[in-house]
Amino acid sequence: MSDTTIPVQAYAGTLIERMGIEVTEASAQRVVGTMPVAGNTQPYGLLHGGASAVLAETLGSLAAMTHAGEGRAAVGIELNATHHRSARSGRVTGTATALHLGRTLATYQVVVEDEEGRPVCTARLTCMLIDALG
Repeated sequence: MSDTTIPVQAYAGTLIERMGIEVTEASAQRVVGTMPVAGNTQPYGLLHGGASAVLAETLGSLAAMTHAGEGRAAVGIELNATHHRSARSGRVTGTATALHLGRTLATYQVVVEDEEGRPVCTARLTCMLIDALG
């Protein structure tokens, strides 16, 4: 378990590519990423509310996988998110910060903000860490 920068492309998948998530910083202690917001015209921010939770879960999961290290996996993800407002244009930035890093559990606080620095979504993500099945 280390706090070194990780090659995010090793964890990136279709969801990250389709949502346009760009990870700008990645370690077990902290992951920062951005996501474009365009054309959100849904009432009450429903469209972006779901997207910001996906960004929060993605960044927290990346951090947990980094903490788990090679040969281990992050599973059993629990995400509790609160949506504060809708972001309708530009980019949102999410920051996942470690609250607890143990051998079998990792917990992160994730804040997603709009371009003006106002919170769009706050979340707490917890993952169980297990030995990967060979």
